[in-house]
Amino acid sequence: MDELIKRLEQLRRDFDVSAAILKLDALEKELAALNEAMLAPDFWNDSQAAQVTAKQQAALEARVAPWHDVRSRLHDTLELARMNDTSVQTDIERDTAALEEALEKLKRDLRYSGPYDQSAAIISIHAGAGGTDAQDWAQMLLRMYVRWAERGGYKVDTLEQSDGEEAGLKSVTFEVTGPLAYGKLKGEHGVHRLVRLSPFNADNLRQTSFAKVEVMPEIDTPDAVEIDEKDLKIDVYRSGGHGGQSVNTTDSAVRITHLPTGLTVAIQNERSQLQNRETAMTILRSRLVQLQLEQHAEKLADLKGPNEQAAWGNQIRSYVLHPYTMVKDLRSRVETSDAQGVLDGNLDEFIDGYVEA
Repeated sequence: MDELIKRLEQLRRDFDVSAAILKLDALEKELAALNEAMLAPDFWNDSQAAQVTAKQQAALEARVAPWHDVRSRLHDTLELARMNDTSVQTDIERDTAALEEALEKLKRDLRYSGPYDQSAAIISIHAGAGGTDAQDWAQMLLRMYVRWAERGGYKVDTLEQSDGEEAGLKSVTFEVTGPLAYGKLKGEHGVHRLVRLSPFNADNLRQTSFAKVEVMPEIDTPDAVEIDEKDLKIDVYRSGGHGGQSVNTTDSAVRITHLPTGLTVAIQNERSQLQNRETAMTILRSRLVQLQLEQHAEKLADLKGPNEQAAWGNQIRSYVLHPYTMVKDLRSRVETSDAQGVLDGNLDEFIDGYVEA
């Protein structure tokens, strides 16, 4: 039992050091302030501001809750071990091992210390060279990220989708919400290459397809990125998708162009024009922030438009399904022969490899 107590006391010291790095006390005070603000009788008078606060509170709660859980379990297990009751020693050993594993995971998450790593992620996938095969590849990538999100308890919401003529997707934009969503997924930004036997030609020939993945931190508050209205061109038009009674009968679709950079966002979901505009502005702000991160620009005025041709050459990972199976990241050099496992959402090895690299 003495050895178990030593392990638990070391765990407590490790926890205290990690909590100090995280600044857990400050986060707890911030969460308490948000909770108190939400209890005010006039909290929902300004529904837009209230929604932002509620979202901040939920994100912060999700961030600190695992630390609270480990701290509580560690305290209880250490107290039980100090009672020196050998009849529960096996249970204490099991709980100690589980606590060591849980704390190790929390310590790994401390690596995500970027300015937007705690944000939700907005991901856009665009089919590239390769025709129908590339559009099918875009849909395979969407499935891969959705599977990864489901495994980790993340929420996925589709913001915009353009289907391919025969199969797959021309493009799709979706939001992933949960702890460290952007921090963990930002390494997926770039061009993904697939090599396989094509299911879309009669000769079943080997085909190489490309898809571009954009990963952006969600910037949903207007004051986070100040955009001059004079720099925006806003067009409204009739939605072309399937759906409810208002679709195809009203000018609800919105296209916003940021003139200095040439960035364009078009949203035509089955919503009102106002909702589509708000979604488009969120995506535009997020893309501008991502562009700032890529170009190391201090302000929006310093940004150049994205170089699409160069971006398409920025291949980050290859997925080979024929004549052998392998997925290899060209930056971290992480590779695996379990290509199907990766396509089923087993991305953590590549996510960890990118952070370590």
